[in-house]
Amino acid sequence: MTYLGHQCILIVDFGSQVTQLIARRLREAGVYCEIHPFSKAADELARLEPKGIILSGGPASVLDKNAPEIDARLLDANVPILGICYGQQALCVALGGKVEADHHAEFGRAELTPNKACALYDDVWKLGTEHQVWMSHGDRVTKLPSGFEVVATSSGAPFAFIENIEKQIWAVQFHPEVHHTPDGAKLLSNFVHKICGCSGDWTMATYKQQAIDKIREQVGDGKVICGLSGGVDSSVAALLLHEAIGDNLTCILVDHGLMRHNEADDVVKMFSEHYNLKLVRVDAVDLFIDALEGESDPEKKRKIIGRLFIETFEAEAKKLGGADYLAQGTLYPDVIESVSFSGGPSATIKSHHNVGGLPERMNMELVEPLRELFKDEVRALGHELGLPDSFIGRHPFPGPGLAIRLPGGVTREKLDILRKADVIYLDEIRKAGLYDKIWQAFAVLLPVQTVGVMGDNRTYEFVCALRAVTSVDGMTADFYPYEMEFLGKAATRIINEVRGINRVVYDVTSKPPGTIEWE
Repeated sequence: MTYLGHQCILIVDFGSQVTQLIARRLREAGVYCEIHPFSKAADELARLEPKGIILSGGPASVLDKNAPEIDARLLDANVPILGICYGQQALCVALGGKVEADHHAEFGRAELTPNKACALYDDVWKLGTEHQVWMSHGDRVTKLPSGFEVVATSSGAPFAFIENIEKQIWAVQFHPEVHHTPDGAKLLSNFVHKICGCSGDWTMATYKQQAIDKIREQVGDGKVICGLSGGVDSSVAALLLHEAIGDNLTCILVDHGLMRHNEADDVVKMFSEHYNLKLVRVDAVDLFIDALEGESDPEKKRKIIGRLFIETFEAEAKKLGGADYLAQGTLYPDVIESVSFSGGPSATIKSHHNVGGLPERMNMELVEPLRELFKDEVRALGHELGLPDSFIGRHPFPGPGLAIRLPGGVTREKLDILRKADVIYLDEIRKAGLYDKIWQAFAVLLPVQTVGVMGDNRTYEFVCALRAVTSVDGMTADFYPYEMEFLGKAATRIINEVRGINRVVYDVTSKPPGTIEWE
């Protein structure tokens, strides 16, 4: 059975840092999809009954001794298959073709010329004309398997676009999922709609009711507690649960002292005035700050925070007479990263989430109603649930809060300094009309102090870094190009109004896919 009855595409992950972008493009086309590691993807065939299969790129070489291979069950699934980059090479090797180390490797923009009609670029590309694509390969196909034809070429990849209509297999050397392949989304849309026959039945309106039904089926008459931070994810999860089970839901706001200025007060006010939710505020400031004080390792900070959240929820559940379920706003990127194909850095990104389950002693089951959604889909669901635009558009604020925006040891004094700088920074962003143009902005208090002169006095105080990034889904991001006039104004206010900071810098680092999240 496909997920909640939706038509589905199975994405087989060979470790590419942009695999999630394939899923985003399909969701944008109204088609539900799931990503699974190459070693486990075939096990999902019976559950998903996919209309098609996409094989992702990957960092390995098919020429390596232990290179990832395509499970034969995927090739026998009798559904259309699209191989991308490594996926193309793995297909060719599995079907009797040949791949060799390429002395003309391509990384970056390339021009592709279609020379034969193909359903994948029908109504997108014209024959004999050049079209920009994004290449990233060190090997290339040098011999096609039997039954395959070349439909488009580039100067560095003579087999850049191939097909076998009889076997319903298409394969490309480039990456259609990335922004730098301008027509890539249309190519993927053609694959799922024209070739796989998907109708595009994935919308937030239908998801809302189906998710409510699924919650009711899982929870029944059980009691649920939900960690409500005031962020978009937890708030949408809480409202969805409230619609599904009403008073059987109790939301718990853990005031851990790591929130922004007046954040806990604002959350309580908003939900008590506008929504009829049962909400308990827990004062856990001393508990969290005492445990974090002096700890400089960011991963240990996350683990401490995650453990204390669980212990706090456990204690509150006992006060409420027990609970059967703990709800949280886990998103699909959290799930994907927690089962990282490579076992690399992404495996630790969400260590403050309980993606892998709860401690057995809690005797509670997780409820994760947003587990299949990307960030922008959560916001769309928020609209369906009636959350105001001003709230849905709030910048993401991670669970560890200010603790990981304080590189080095956590102290009450430094938290106070950071809060004051952060609220000034966001105030200037709003005054400049930039808040909705930026996906996430925040201040960071660096673990260094510098000598400065303010008036007639020499100072030795902290450096504050400002970050602002643009993004759609939080998987990739780029720095926001502020005007110097804005930066000067924001920096001047922070230095003048926040005692403890005598220098402000702007962080222009981008976030490529596959790196740690912007926290």
